Amino acid sequence: MRSFRIIIIRSLSSLFLLQHLAAALGPLSREKEKQQSDHKELKIKLEQEYEEQRKELDEYQMEVDTVLKTMSKIKEYYDLKKGERLKEAQEKLSISESQLEDCETVKKKHSNDISTLKGDYDKQEKLRREIEDNLNYRKTKAEVERRTNEIETLENTVLQMGGSSKFEVDLRKLLQDRDRLLSELNRCRGTMSVFQSNISKNKVELKQAHYKDIDKRYFDQLLQLKTTEMANKDLDRYYNALDKALMRFHTMKMEEINKIIRELWQQTYRGQDIDYIRIHSDAEGSGTRSYSYKVLMQTGDTELEMRGRCSAGQKVLASLIIRLALAETFCLNCGILALDEPTTNLDGPNAESLAGALLRIMDDRKGQENFQLIVITHDERFAHLIGQRQHAERYYRVAKDDHQHSIIEAQEIFD
Repeated sequence: MRSFRIIIIRSLSSLFLLQHLAAALGPLSREKEKQQSDHKELKIKLEQEYEEQRKELDEYQMEVDTVLKTMSKIKEYYDLKKGERLKEAQEKLSISESQLEDCETVKKKHSNDISTLKGDYDKQEKLRREIEDNLNYRKTKAEVERRTNEIETLENTVLQMGGSSKFEVDLRKLLQDRDRLLSELNRCRGTMSVFQSNISKNKVELKQAHYKDIDKRYFDQLLQLKTTEMANKDLDRYYNALDKALMRFHTMKMEEINKIIRELWQQTYRGQDIDYIRIHSDAEGSGTRSYSYKVLMQTGDTELEMRGRCSAGQKVLASLIIRLALAETFCLNCGILALDEPTTNLDGPNAESLAGALLRIMDDRKGQENFQLIVITHDERFAHLIGQRQHAERYYRVAKDDHQHSIIEAQEIFD
């Protein structure tokens, strides 16, 4: 019985202890849940901060790459002494502009002198007309005197003959002529007085200092004017010759570019719907060297504009071939050719043909010291097609590590 009591007491004690522990465990459980929630939030926050820092690191890496590229361009700028050539060109330009300004100043001065000489010429012409009018007046005056003498002689003859109707008629006519001539004489006298006044005024002006050696100065200015006109004609001829030379150069280069484009297209493109493509240029406006360009495709005897009629792969292939042709024509001294994702939208056969064309370009340029071909691609098959041992020893693979950081690894090329 006693043993049974002891068991009951122990059971009650254990029960009370469990209740006490359960009561004490409640706050601890809540504390645990709070700690777990805080831990989860802290983990999320740390992941966000890590992602932001990773993005900042990528941006810093891009800035470092940009700085390195800029430093490379600066080094190339100084190595090639482009600064000195730029300075020389600027000095020549400054000298040419100064000479042009001097010519414009001389031209303006000559124009002013010509205007002055023209005004002087008008005055001299006016003086000449006045002198001619004066001479005409004197001639008219002599004619009037002669007619007057004739009239007097005729009047005396009529008086001696006792009068006659015929003579009276002639007399009246002569009297009318005399009156007319007297009227003309008076008018000429008035005109002569005006001319004499102008002559006196012009004589006073001709004695002024700025009319000294006027004939010699006029001849010198005329000589300069004719020389300037001849120089302007020469400049027009030189301009026309240069314009024609540029037109011929443009035509020659366009033919060369289209020839290379046609060869590359026929070597690369594996389709049967387009025979070849070419660039067509049209002059815009008259008297200008401005052109508009468009890409045409030849299919049999039909020539169509490529815009809006080709697939995305054909467009990418045409763009690459045109860039290669332009580089082949104009960039012989600059041997860097960069292609970014050249196989985008290209099917397998066309990608293989493009790789073959690039290999032929590398074979043709292998004797050029400064030639570099940079290809950025995700197409490993295309990379293996162009990455052959005879052209390069290694290629570079860009990947990400476990921390999502970009890394660059050099990969050996094996045959």
